[in-house]
Amino acid sequence: MKRLIIGLMAVMMLLPIYSEATNKQLEKARKKEFAQKLKEYKKGKWEVLGSRTLDYALANHYDRLNTLGEDAHEVEGISTRTKSKNNGKQAAINNAVITYAQEAGSTLQGRVVSDMNANGADPAGEFDNFYAAYERLVEKEIRGEMEPSFTIIRTNPDGTFEIRTYFIITESAAAKARMRALEQAMKDSEAAQKYAGKITEFVKEGF
Repeated sequence: MKRLIIGLMAVMMLLPIYSEATNKQLEKARKKEFAQKLKEYKKGKWEVLGSRTLDYALANHYDRLNTLGEDAHEVEGISTRTKSKNNGKQAAINNAVITYAQEAGSTLQGRVVSDMNANGADPAGEFDNFYAAYERLVEKEIRGEMEPSFTIIRTNPDGTFEIRTYFIITESAAAKARMRALEQAMKDSEAAQKYAGKITEFVKEGF
């Protein structure tokens, strides 16, 4: 017993040292990631659309992601060729919303198909309308939960603009948006209602 107590005390004494070393390693990795991304943007001749500098915008973005931790979900919206900066930014925002909705829809579909097949059922066909409705409704619901972080822009050789807008979505808020979309989509789907419990579980799990 005495040896066990001594062993436990030794482990407890080492934990702060291990934690500090892990934090330093993580901080080093974060700084390296920031430097690499900043270098990539500058090499690609990207500039921030707005009054902030690229360094500040990117640093603030990563700081927000690090603060939120696992609750943060980054989404990128892209507009490749537009003559208007304002129109291009709006197109990038719309692209980000659609990208998230498609990711949510495909993730749910993959889990449903995998689960049904594992249980000897074939969901092909009967869920198609449900998936489409769910994806469309997620697009509607998630728009208000997307927090714009920063937008970058560069000029194409033909004079048009390429724009990228980055968003940070908190998973806690996104989960509620997905559940609202699910509730509406299930109203018109008997197949989805039949497996309501399992589908709700998949949606809550997120990506």
